[in-house]
Amino acid sequence: MRDWPQRLQKHYRRWQWHRRGKLVSEWPAYLADRQNTTRDDRLACYFEAGTLDPQTPISEVPLVALDIETTGLDPARDSIVSIGVQPFTLNRIPVAKSHYWTVKPRRTLSSRSVIYHRLTHSDLANAPSFDKIIGEVLEQLAGRLVVVHYTRIEREFLNAAARHYLKESLLFPLIDTMAIEAWQHRRLTWFQRLIGRRPVSLRLHPSRERYNLPPYQAHHALIDALATAELLQAQIARHYAPDTPVGVLWE
Repeated sequence: MRDWPQRLQKHYRRWQWHRRGKLVSEWPAYLADRQNTTRDDRLACYFEAGTLDPQTPISEVPLVALDIETTGLDPARDSIVSIGVQPFTLNRIPVAKSHYWTVKPRRTLSSRSVIYHRLTHSDLANAPSFDKIIGEVLEQLAGRLVVVHYTRIEREFLNAAARHYLKESLLFPLIDTMAIEAWQHRRLTWFQRLIGRRPVSLRLHPSRERYNLPPYQAHHALIDALATAELLQAQIARHYAPDTPVGVLWE
């Protein structure tokens, strides 16, 4: 009987799986509708690939980690400067199949953003604009479930860039490794705060440390994509069963 808290948590999590699977099951229908209504051939090809049934076990899902670096945190004012993608599964990360693009920003780089992503004006002088490489990016994402660390950056910046250059929205389901980590380290109770406990950092590299994953260079889109792929593998191995429905995990 000592393991009853773990059993209770398991049953509660399965109830959440069922509830959340119903809430997010509209993604396949949404992508099918976008295929029929989009005016851009690149978007049409991507949406044609569709997405998975929400009940598909996560162990059977083809995945692709996505990371973007930007000039700031506001998608209305800032721009994408680089994109990295890393295809993977829960069992394997084929590093040779990764892709990386630099992107000419819509606005001038600030000295503060250069400190983070280390891409200078000269690095981006001959970089293509977003609309020139988005077809290649979507080819790498098509047919796979995208994994990111912090949905708001990748989703909102990609959507803002698509609206600016393609005049259409770009939305699709995502697994957010930060959200998984936040669930595992929920808000502290008043007693935990009283005794001096501090919230854990949910940033990518501190999150990796909790799984004994090696440190990597931060704020490089391709390296962070690889780091995100490894983090999801570790999270699933520790917290979820291989038959967990993918609809439980995507946003």
